Amino acid sequence: MTNLSVSPIEEINTAIQDYNPFNSAAIDKVQSVWGKGFPDLNTLNAHASQKVLEIIKQVKTSSDSKDKVATLVVTGDIGSGKTQLIGRLRRRVIGDGSAVFIYANGSKYGDLNSLRHQFLQTLVENLARVGSQEVTQWQEVAAAMANASNSSGQKTAAATIVKNFDKAYAKALQNNQNMLKKLSSQILKIKPDADPYILRAILWTLSEMYAPYAIEWLAGNELDQETANSMGLPTNAGKTSQEQEAEALGNIQQILRLVSDHKPVLICFDELETRGILSEDGFTKAQVIVRLVKDLYDNLEQSGIGKGIVMLTVMFGSTWAGEIASAITGTATANKIGGGVRDRLSTATQGNPISLKPLDSQSIVDLVALWLQKELYEPRGLKPHDPVYPFTESQLRDIGKGKPTVREILDWCAKNYRPNVPISLEERFERAVKASKEADMGDYLEDNDKIADALGFGFEQLIGETLEGETLTGQKLRQLTIESVDTDIKVVNSKAPSKNLSNQGYINFKVVGNEDDKNFVIGVAVIQKGNAAALGAGLKRLTAYERFGLTRGCLVRSKNKKINNRVQAYKLLEKLISKAQGGEWAYLEAEQIRPLIDLYSVYQNCETYQLTQKQVAEFSKPQILENPLLREILSDPSGEIDAETIEDEELFGTLFDESSADDTADDDDLNDLFVA
Repeated sequence: MTNLSVSPIEEINTAIQDYNPFNSAAIDKVQSVWGKGFPDLNTLNAHASQKVLEIIKQVKTSSDSKDKVATLVVTGDIGSGKTQLIGRLRRRVIGDGSAVFIYANGSKYGDLNSLRHQFLQTLVENLARVGSQEVTQWQEVAAAMANASNSSGQKTAAATIVKNFDKAYAKALQNNQNMLKKLSSQILKIKPDADPYILRAILWTLSEMYAPYAIEWLAGNELDQETANSMGLPTNAGKTSQEQEAEALGNIQQILRLVSDHKPVLICFDELETRGILSEDGFTKAQVIVRLVKDLYDNLEQSGIGKGIVMLTVMFGSTWAGEIASAITGTATANKIGGGVRDRLSTATQGNPISLKPLDSQSIVDLVALWLQKELYEPRGLKPHDPVYPFTESQLRDIGKGKPTVREILDWCAKNYRPNVPISLEERFERAVKASKEADMGDYLEDNDKIADALGFGFEQLIGETLEGETLTGQKLRQLTIESVDTDIKVVNSKAPSKNLSNQGYINFKVVGNEDDKNFVIGVAVIQKGNAAALGAGLKRLTAYERFGLTRGCLVRSKNKKINNRVQAYKLLEKLISKAQGGEWAYLEAEQIRPLIDLYSVYQNCETYQLTQKQVAEFSKPQILENPLLREILSDPSGEIDAETIEDEELFGTLFDESSADDTADDDDLNDLFVA
C-alpha cells in the first residue's frame, strides 16, 4: 500500500538536485539578527537566552535603582551560535513587545578612537528599525511620550499618531500654532531632566517628512541651516570628531533614559574580534568595546533608568581569557584595562561569562531536520520519508561525537549534501548564485556598505580590462582601462579648500584608470539615506576634488530618492554635475545592483560552495563586464539632473512656514494628533 503522507522520492530528489539550503548559512550572517534569520533550534543554548530574558524581567520590575542596569557576557567558539542567539533574542523581544532592541556589531567600528560616537550612530540607526507596533522603535517611544502628555488620558496607537502627525502639524500651522513646540513643552513638564533638543528630535520622528532629518541629527550629524531652523534644532555644524566623541556619551545616556521610560532596552554587542586594529592608547577592539560597556553601566546606573537596561556582550572564549580577563588582572600597563571592568561587564552573573555549549548527537539531528524542513521541504510542500534525508541519522550522530559547532555542522551539510552526484565547477557556481538570489537580503537597497562593497568588487574584477561602447543612457566608453580600486580615502592636499574636512566614510572608493590616453580618478559615494543632511555631507566630500585627489565624482543613489531644490544638498549636486566638475549621479536600480551583490556574496563565501575566489572571479567576469551600473559610473557624465528627481516644494512650503507661531492657545490644536 502506498503511503500518501510521504512525497514521491523522485520529487524529493528533484528538489534536492535544484537547491542546497545549507549554502545560505554562509550568506550575510549579520542579516540573521534583524532579518528573517535562519531556522532556530530553540533548545540550542536555551540556558543563555533564557537567562537574558529573565534579567530583562528583573530590571523592569526592580524598585531599586541600582538594579535597573544589568550586564552579561556570553562566550563561545567560532560558529557556536553567538549571533544566532542574538537573533533569537531580537525576534523574542520585538515579537512580544517586551523590550526595545539594539544590535551593536563591532565589525562596523573602524575608528576605535571615536567609539562612543559610532555607538551613538548604532543606537540611533537601530531605533529607526521597525519594532513591535508596526512603526519604528523611535516612533513607539515618541508616541508613548505624546500619549503621556495627553491631558484626556487617552492612549492612541503609535501607528495612528504617526499617520496623523504631518496632517495635524500642518493644520496647527494654519491656525498659527506650533504643535511640535507645544507637545515638547508639555512632555518637559513630565520629564524636566530631559534634554529639550533631544526630546524635540525624538518627537520629529513621528513625521514622515522630518523623521530622516531627526534621525540624522540624533546621530550627531549636521543639518543644513534651513532644515534645522524649521525643526527648532541646532545644526550640529562645525564640530570636530573630538568634539563629537566628547558629547556622544551624554547624548547616549539621554536617549537611553527616554527610551527606557517606554520599555526595557536590550543592547547586544557582537563581533568584537578584529586582529591588528588598536586604539591610540594600545587597546584592542574588544577591550575598547568592553570599556564602553563599563562607561555606559557607570553612567546609566546613576541616572534613574525607568524600565531598565540590559547589556549583553558576546565574544570568543579566547577573547575573554586573553584580552579581557587577563588584561584586568595582568601587570602589563600597556594592556591593562582596569579591575572594575569585569564586575561591570557581567553584573547579572557575578563577573562570570555564560558559555555556549557544543552540539551533541541529538541536537545535531534536530538541527539538520529543522533546517531541511524550514528551508527545503516545507516551502515546496514536500513530506520526506526521513526528516534528515538526504543524510542519515546514524551519519549525523557519528559526526556529533566530535562536538562540532553549529557552523561546522552546517558547513559539513553544505559540502556533503549530494555526495553521490558529481557537479562541475561551473554548475557549482551557478547553483551558488541561484542560492544567493533566493536568499533574503533584507532591505539591501538601503545598505550603503553592502552596495559599495558589491560595486568595489565589480570594479576590482575589471582591472586590466579594456572597455568600449555605449551605456544604456547613451554615454560613451572609449578605450577605458581600470588600473586600480582604492578604498583608503585620505586627504591628499591638506591646503585645499574645506579645511579640516576628512572623508568619514562618505566616499566609498576611488576607481583609477585611463581613458583615451587620459588618466582619471573617479570617487564613488553610495548615499541611500533619504534625507538632505546625509546627502549634503557626502556631496561636500565628493565635490572636494583637489582635497581628495579626484578628477571626477559619482553619486550612486536611487532615482526615487528625490531632492528638494531649496536645500544645500541640491546646490552641491548642481556643482558636482556642472561642466567645471564633470561629475555624475548614477541611478541605483535593484536589477543592476542585486546581481553584483549576489556575485560578491558567492565570492566571500566561496569555500561553502567548494570553489576558490579565483574561480568565482573567473565565472563572474562576463556578467560584470556587461553590468550597466558599473559602465554608467565609468562613462562620460550626462551633465543633467532628471526632473523626476526634484522634490515637489508645495508641501515643504506649508510645513516650513512658522512665521507666526503662537503658543498662547489651549490644547485643542493637539487633539487632531490622537484621533483614531
